[in-house]
Amino acid sequence: MARSVTVKDVHSQAFIKAYAAHLKRSGKLQVPSWTEYAKTGSYKELCPNDPDWFYVRAAAIARHVYIRGGVGVGALAKRHGGSKRRGSRPNHHANDSTNVMRKVLQGLEKLGILEKHPDGGRRITAAGQRDLDRISVQIVSAADAAAAAATEASA
Repeated sequence: MARSVTVKDVHSQAFIKAYAAHLKRSGKLQVPSWTEYAKTGSYKELCPNDPDWFYVRAAAIARHVYIRGGVGVGALAKRHGGSKRRGSRPNHHANDSTNVMRKVLQGLEKLGILEKHPDGGRRITAAGQRDLDRISVQIVSAADAAAAAATEASA
């Protein structure tokens, strides 16, 4: 009997990596032209090293909205924020760029993964949930195949 697998059953790092690769492969997510030069927050000193950082951020946001619906731009900016270095003074938390969050959410809405929640924020659509669960199943089946191959090799 096949067990159902959801995003909650898969390790977050594995899911985000796989879904970012899926978004890049599909080519449907529109990446703004400024992503090559932009920092992800005012507290950052440099732009991200990974040229595919926009896809990774989109995958992380899609996973977050899947797990916790009704999330808005401000909550995502706080979630993805970090430590602002203030010299010899103690570090303080600083929010991430809300423009990046907004562009990712708008891009995922155009793909039909997210929709606006009536009470504010965004939520996952039925098609989006199906898409994310399909990626989760692929991750679990690949891990099962690798485990089976490892046991055959050791035996």
